[in-house]
Amino acid sequence: MCDLSQRRTGSPHWHAARATAHLRMAAVDFQLSLESEPVGSAYPNEPLAVTPDATVASALQLLRARRTGAVLVCDAVGLVGIFTERDALRLMADGADLDVPIADVMSAEPVTLSAKETVASAIKKMSEGGYRHLPIVEDNGQPSGVAAVHGIVHYLVDHFPDTIYNLPP
Repeated sequence: MCDLSQRRTGSPHWHAARATAHLRMAAVDFQLSLESEPVGSAYPNEPLAVTPDATVASALQLLRARRTGAVLVCDAVGLVGIFTERDALRLMADGADLDVPIADVMSAEPVTLSAKETVASAIKKMSEGGYRHLPIVEDNGQPSGVAAVHGIVHYLVDHFPDTIYNLPP
């Protein structure tokens, strides 16, 4: 049997052990939540869409007006591509004609997230592919949102402030 009369709750070692145990529990909760929460809970952007024949210039105007970093390119069937702020920077650096159809410069057949996928899945796909924006699509192929890095970071900070703020450097 443990002799608890010797326990010193005011000692720095006791506080450090308790803090470590608390961080472990928070990390477990953090992981479980990431693996069970749907990506739609990570503050996705509303889908902003254009048709494949829209010009790059018109897509840039939409990006600026909506203050977002990605526009989805959709035809009558569904999502066919994505055009992001990175694509825009590359085009402008190359001095490209902005009056060309977006279909000519978009990223075709983009990696997507199912609306049923988890926040953990979104983080993994974004990390592995170097993506800052991933379209979220429903079972019928129609886009329902765009997962963005800023939304995921916002979700992490809102839901796990103790874990995030206490991570080691």
